[in-house]
Amino acid sequence: MPQLATSVKILVAGGFGVGKTTLVSAISEVPTLRTEEMITEISTGIDDLSGVEQKTTTTVALDFGRVSIDDELVLYLFGTPGQDRFWFLWEELSVGALGAVVLTDTRRLGNSFAAIDFFERRGLPFLVGVNCFDGAPDYTEDEVRDALDLESHTPVMLCDARDRASCKAVLLALVEHLITRAQRQRVTT
Repeated sequence: MPQLATSVKILVAGGFGVGKTTLVSAISEVPTLRTEEMITEISTGIDDLSGVEQKTTTTVALDFGRVSIDDELVLYLFGTPGQDRFWFLWEELSVGALGAVVLTDTRRLGNSFAAIDFFERRGLPFLVGVNCFDGAPDYTEDEVRDALDLESHTPVMLCDARDRASCKAVLLALVEHLITRAQRQRVTT
């Protein structure tokens, strides 16, 4: 009898315009479900476009994709919307998730604090993916860890959300982090 693959729900979260939709689209092996809408004048004064003025669309509910790590493990990716006005969706999307990738942008690192706080408060393990935008300041993983005041056990990785191999490396590192964390918890209980 064939064994069914284990499925794992992973969130891809972060601030507005950090590359969440791009990451899910780059890695998904199925056509990505995207709920993007055009940014219009109505969002003026509501959505902060500082640093992403060229952005023309925004996620209004979620992005969804799937990636098979191997025959035994399938990740279901749920990309969150980034604007503050859609944060109520994060609660619903996080139900059943085993972990998250918090995507960051070094041009606007301060926008990452709310997402990090969201997962820390809920005890949901996460990895910080530093999306290396063209022309953005270069920082080491340790410099980002210090700037975001992350605990030493929280993984930080530099990545390119447009590159499938880079996205896969981030997701594999998150899965390894989840396994290590689960093993530590089993030992202490």
